[in-house]
Amino acid sequence: MKHGKKYAEAAKLVDRSVQYEPEEAIALVKKTASAKFDETVEVHIRTGCDGRHADQQIRGAVVLPNGTGKEVRVLVFAKGTKLDEAQAAGADYVGGEDLIPKIQNEGWCEFDVVVATPDMMGVVGRLGKVLGPKGLMPNPKAGTVTMDVAKAIADIKAGKIEYRLDKANIIHCPVGKASFSEQQLQENFEALVSAIVKAKPATLKGQYLKSMTLACTMGPGVKVSVAKY
Repeated sequence: MKHGKKYAEAAKLVDRSVQYEPEEAIALVKKTASAKFDETVEVHIRTGCDGRHADQQIRGAVVLPNGTGKEVRVLVFAKGTKLDEAQAAGADYVGGEDLIPKIQNEGWCEFDVVVATPDMMGVVGRLGKVLGPKGLMPNPKAGTVTMDVAKAIADIKAGKIEYRLDKANIIHCPVGKASFSEQQLQENFEALVSAIVKAKPATLKGQYLKSMTLACTMGPGVKVSVAKY
């Protein structure tokens, strides 16, 4: 893959043979952010899990102390008083059965997170083929299937993110924006990694966190030492 001049310049700052301490890696990633927009800083963690086994699946959510720097649009499926509760709590879109054709037939997808009350999951289940591949299906483990819609919305708006294994047993998560201070990124990074460390499956043998890389949207990857985790 051919990279542009800015990427090549940024890549010169990074020693590919070194595993940096998190603080150094974050400082380097900030230096490599050269795009005209506020780039997202992401962490990619390769685990020793085998997601084909149900007892080695990792999925959960964590509220980043400094948020993600992104406006998150929340859609809530609910009925009765829970609709009013969701609206009062700042949900961007609320509804029930009426939203199904809009999403299924019109391809409407102007939301980033979907929350549903348990009694609406029968309805939401009909959207599995649309929401599933996008990673938008509500899930109790991620706190997006709940009767406490107000708390779910508050957490999401405050910077709650979901982490899960992909098919290659890697976790990809944002930890903020390049415009964040090093300390803000550091706090977010530590909160996320701590949550993932706590989620280690009891049945896992061998090394849990195999490698970790930090990068901004358009920049090169910076390897992070996993020794202390």
